[in-house]
Amino acid sequence: MNSSFAPRRFDLIVFDWDGTIIDSTGLIAECIQLAAADVGLPMPTTIEAKHIIGLGLTQSIQILFPDLSDLDIQRFVATFRNHYVPRDDEAPLYDGIAALLANLAHTERFLAVATGKPRAGLERALSHTGLKSHFHFTRCGDEGMPKPHPDMLLKLMKFTGVAPDRVLMIGDTTHDLELARNAGVAAIGVAYGAHPAEALNRHQPEWVAHDVAELANWLHQYA
Repeated sequence: MNSSFAPRRFDLIVFDWDGTIIDSTGLIAECIQLAAADVGLPMPTTIEAKHIIGLGLTQSIQILFPDLSDLDIQRFVATFRNHYVPRDDEAPLYDGIAALLANLAHTERFLAVATGKPRAGLERALSHTGLKSHFHFTRCGDEGMPKPHPDMLLKLMKFTGVAPDRVLMIGDTTHDLELARNAGVAAIGVAYGAHPAEALNRHQPEWVAHDVAELANWLHQYA
């Protein structure tokens, strides 16, 4: 047997979107800050705004501003979207991610997305990046329980019929790693997005990649 061909370990690889596939965390943080200023709330720091990326938008606002009423949260959401939606095509793909996804798409396994973005936002992003055809399934923050509840991954496993020990979650936030742990699946952190490597390492993922090249190398060797 040729030792260069290691057995495939995962039959379902699930990617987060913002901060993992697309370099959007700076833009999202900026739009959160602009929305806060528009509605007369204290402006969160960039670190604070990036920390809640990956959660559902309503959940994120509740963490940043726990005293807001439901009506004020709806107003903030609308204001954020007024800033973000006209600019969401500004965020580029990370260097190397398109090639990585194309290579994975040619293997006999499922690729999926689990994101806090709403369905409409993900569909826009898939369209303008040209990546839609690479993914067999996608789950969004407005289609069930948001991260870190395991609902997204449980649904993806149900759709694909893949057991937890054959699933890998890849994401740039501790919310993604908590999602993976709650669903009983393996996880890889990427430290080029919203959360730093030290925060990701505290959640004991299989690996933390510092750029797409490191991620691609790990997947080639171990996935």
